[in-house]
Amino acid sequence: MREGDIINGLVKGLAVIECFDEGHASQSITDVANRTGLERATARRCLLTLTSLGYASYDGKFFRLTPRVLNLGHSYLAATPLPRLIQPFLEELSTATGESTSAAMLEGTDILYIARASIRRVMSINLAPGARLPAYCTSMGRVLLSALPPAKAKAVLDQSELIAYTAKTKADLPTITTELAVVAAQGFAVIDEELELGLCSIAVPIFNAQGQTVAALNIGAQTARASTSHMIANFLPLMRKVQAEVRPLLR
Repeated sequence: MREGDIINGLVKGLAVIECFDEGHASQSITDVANRTGLERATARRCLLTLTSLGYASYDGKFFRLTPRVLNLGHSYLAATPLPRLIQPFLEELSTATGESTSAAMLEGTDILYIARASIRRVMSINLAPGARLPAYCTSMGRVLLSALPPAKAKAVLDQSELIAYTAKTKADLPTITTELAVVAAQGFAVIDEELELGLCSIAVPIFNAQGQTVAALNIGAQTARASTSHMIANFLPLMRKVQAEVRPLLR
């Protein structure tokens, strides 16, 4: 792709939209300029453009995104069959296990939730479709990273901010690299209180008909209800069944 093919204004506008994340729902022009690295005048024009198009609101001091921004995500979900296809399987799996289930894809250094069937809230944040979590310390993230060529997985990890969220978090490159090799060999990943204390999860890859990993499926639960050993013994066979049923449908 040539540099002349890139519309810089669009790049800047999308950067402005993306900077309105959790904890930054209401921002001034200066806030947006600081978070995006844009000049203040550029940030102002982007914000006023978004406001004129109905994607943002302005009270004279602070800007906020409006629900119209959801149309951007809806366009992706409407054009991509996987979220719609996987949702009934997630709901069936949640009913069978009594736990919340999710599907996600790799997006940069994060996993992006594309579908979810929630029995109960297991984390302190809302994991609805569109939510993001770091790939390196999540079960779905490790499944997706383990499916990449080693050099590409390392490139993702090199760009990741490796934070130890708990005392159990594997947050150094050699340890994570070893863990990815284990995940690739056994075909599933388990996380035991690495992202949040009291939370464990298990994930498997979702393959298409050609055998390529296109997403990941997981079950998350409080450790008081389901240990990782319980998940491997009782949940993994059910997840393998979903994995096999979905594969021929993804052509």
